[in-house]
Amino acid sequence: MGLMSRLKLLAKGKASAALDRIEDPREILEYGFQQQQELLVKVKRGLVEVAASKARLEHQARRARESVPRLEDQALRAMEAGREDLARAVLQRKHAAMAELDALEGQVAEVDREKERPSEAQHQLAAHIDEFRSRKIVLTARYSAAQARVRVSESLGGISGDMAELGLALGRAEEKTERLQARASALDALIDAEALVSPLSIDDPGGRELRQLLSAQAAEAELEALRLQIGPPRTDRSPADSEDR
Repeated sequence: MGLMSRLKLLAKGKASAALDRIEDPREILEYGFQQQQELLVKVKRGLVEVAASKARLEHQARRARESVPRLEDQALRAMEAGREDLARAVLQRKHAAMAELDALEGQVAEVDREKERPSEAQHQLAAHIDEFRSRKIVLTARYSAAQARVRVSESLGGISGDMAELGLALGRAEEKTERLQARASALDALIDAEALVSPLSIDDPGGRELRQLLSAQAAEAELEALRLQIGPPRTDRSPADSEDR
């Protein structure tokens, strides 16, 4: 396949896809239904015109038929009056009326035959329109339902993406909260440790002397406790023991 052929095929494919996006089957079905209804109206109008034509022909045929006995009576009275020429003219009119009657009856019969075809077409078209209407209702409902399902699915897809992003944001918020809580705990521990330290600085000479004094007093107190625990020193040693030493 050449480059131009591929380009034409691609253009047709894109045009078909674009047409499919903008084409609404419900509108097409409704348009087709309206067109068929208009056609049915035209067929009915044609049948009305045929019926009107038949009525006019039948009216003319009836007048021609009614004129025959009247003309015969006129011809008879003309002969009785000795007017053979007048009787001849009347009889000529009679035969012309009879010929017209035959022609009109033939036309009426032809109209009846011609009427059968549009009448049958009307019945077939009406049945087809009824069937089309039923299928249109079903297809329109199915298309609307499918379109609604697609919209719901698209909405759910968007919600799923949003929920995923919200989940990530929630995870980041939890992680940040844990870091802040750990930092707060560390700061609390540091504050507690600093509170236990003597307010006297290590480098303060007065503080150093105070600590030494407190240490000496504590040592003396502990030494006194040991004295009490051991008791007074023994004094019953003999002079000989002292000399031996």
